[in-house]
Amino acid sequence: MIEKKFPDWDNLYKNQKVETMPWYNKNLDEDLRRELESRHIKEGMFLDLGTGPATQAFQLANIGFRVVGSDISEAAIIAARKIISENKNDKMKHIDFIVDDILNSKINDNEFNYIFDRGCFHFLPINERLTYIIQVNKKLKYHGLLFLKVFSDKELRNDGPYKFSENEIMDMFERESFQIEGINETDFQGNLVPWPKALFVTMMKV
Repeated sequence: MIEKKFPDWDNLYKNQKVETMPWYNKNLDEDLRRELESRHIKEGMFLDLGTGPATQAFQLANIGFRVVGSDISEAAIIAARKIISENKNDKMKHIDFIVDDILNSKINDNEFNYIFDRGCFHFLPINERLTYIIQVNKKLKYHGLLFLKVFSDKELRNDGPYKFSENEIMDMFERESFQIEGINETDFQGNLVPWPKALFVTMMKV
């Protein structure tokens, strides 16, 4: 597999309006919304991993979750904190934003009931994926849930993040104390037209 090159995330968030980014979605990700509703999940501690524009963190807090939004980009976190400081919605007080690299994370272990990754894992090269899986597993409480959204290998675009098949996801995560509870074929809702084909995976730490 050819290793891909991606932008410097901090420069990207400094110089581009988040509303124009391919993955921008002001609404709660539709697949996550459906999964939360089907499981009647309305409270708990969420890590929005690779929060970027922070829209998902804002939506989760608005539902009633306590949320930590983390990102490797300091510029993204500064922008998210600014929005919080200017927002009068009391539910926004339930969000903390931190600069953090999940591959060398300083976030406390066993901290979260849920983690949502809508675009971090599928940017990682092969040699960093095991470290990611181990670190994410550590951050979840026992029987905590990881909601993972990645580009599908059925997506025809050659550019963009790495793509995965269902079997690849199962092989990687089930070897590291995760139990796959569902893999759905879906779309990556954002600014690209048509929306890229994606997989939405729900898995439990066991």
